[in-house]
Amino acid sequence: MTAPPARRRPGTPPLAGGATGAEALRPLLDTVLTALRTGAQDRGGPLPPGGPATVTARVLAALGAAGDARDVLPDKGTGPHEALATLVHALAAGAADPADPLCAAHLHCPPLAVAAAADLAAAALNPSLDSWDQAPAASAIEALLTRTLAAEFYDTPHADALITTGGTEANQLGILLARERHGPALTVLHGANAHHSIPRAAWLLGLPPAVAIPTPTGTLDPDHLAEALATTTGPTLVTATAGTTDAGLIDPLHRIADLCDHHGADLHIDAAYGGPLALSPRHRHKLAGIDRAHSLTVDLHKLGWQPVAAGLLLVPDTALLTPLAHQADYLNATDDTEAGLPDLLGRSLRTTRRPDALKIATTLRALGRDGLVDLIDHTCELAHQLAERLDAHPGFELHAPPTISTVLFRPAHTTDDDIAQLRRTLLHEGRAVLGRTHADGRLWLKATLLNPHTTARDLDTLITLLEGSTHR
Repeated sequence: MTAPPARRRPGTPPLAGGATGAEALRPLLDTVLTALRTGAQDRGGPLPPGGPATVTARVLAALGAAGDARDVLPDKGTGPHEALATLVHALAAGAADPADPLCAAHLHCPPLAVAAAADLAAAALNPSLDSWDQAPAASAIEALLTRTLAAEFYDTPHADALITTGGTEANQLGILLARERHGPALTVLHGANAHHSIPRAAWLLGLPPAVAIPTPTGTLDPDHLAEALATTTGPTLVTATAGTTDAGLIDPLHRIADLCDHHGADLHIDAAYGGPLALSPRHRHKLAGIDRAHSLTVDLHKLGWQPVAAGLLLVPDTALLTPLAHQADYLNATDDTEAGLPDLLGRSLRTTRRPDALKIATTLRALGRDGLVDLIDHTCELAHQLAERLDAHPGFELHAPPTISTVLFRPAHTTDDDIAQLRRTLLHEGRAVLGRTHADGRLWLKATLLNPHTTARDLDTLITLLEGSTHR
């Protein structure tokens, strides 16, 4: 028997869920989509020109001439359509849009439309995965998805994964689980190429200061690691990286795992960037040895084209997650759990959390393995095409062929100061978004290609733009 539609108190705004929620959303979505389009048209490029002061002034102008608290919280509301049109337009016009081929600075992907649409449904229904009675279907989707993805990395009977807010939280959880296995005297060893969240997690968890091992070639050198392990006393966790933030490099995972086995150390692998390569027959060999980790970070809002957030912590056996178990009677009463209601509280350190599994599961179903692998392979191929063009060009110096989709390069015959100024000029003019990093004692421009719609012509456009900007 279908329940009658809930009655709305006169004058109150409609809700996104319920029997009438979809119809309330429909005209608002049209306003949002229009504002996204007109905002992008006004921006006219990968990011707004003028720099921080100009962008801030435009936002203030959109909110009102004064730009004070009365504009953000007016006494009388302007109505949903005006508010959405104004602020969504301002957001889009002032965005650094990763869907633009010339926006290629960071590990910040353009999300797939199907994933963003699924995220809308999650927002409308607003399930929270801290108890089954708040998220019956969402919790079942998450359980199926996490087991499926864990099985892509671990050929073990009970591989499992947790959904996280990204690589930082997943790395923190991996180190926390190691601490709970071995105690607070745990020493964390990591390469100097590791993500900043590794030493920060050791500090956050009250562990001894993490020990950085030099990485002169950009990856964790097994000989240097062996020396560090030989002189470290007590329980040890080694963290390796599969896809460094600066250059997309992958540590020699098998050799590192061998050393961990020899010295009795645990291994955590941060594959936030490179993890999805495991799905590709063309690229999975680069991750050989990844299945030997006690825990593993993967982030699908990088090389997975998901809206933020879509991180994962994966383990070879769900029993390794036991230390996260937690009991709060109003969320997972013991008799409810014994009666068969799933206990979700041990699936995260967060209490309230969104059903981020929905957009991931929807994407996997929509594209299938072949569709997702095509995006991965094409994106990696684009990086090689850009590297080949730069290497053949007399006006540029290529640092090295790309490992994943990051290309480091610099205009020839320029100083580090010239390169830093060139990047800031491109940002200020709204013409291109490129990253920067140091390698081999010099500053390099960084193009991180994550847009599967980028074409060879777009790569040529970027090079032409850089040629003109360098010689001005």
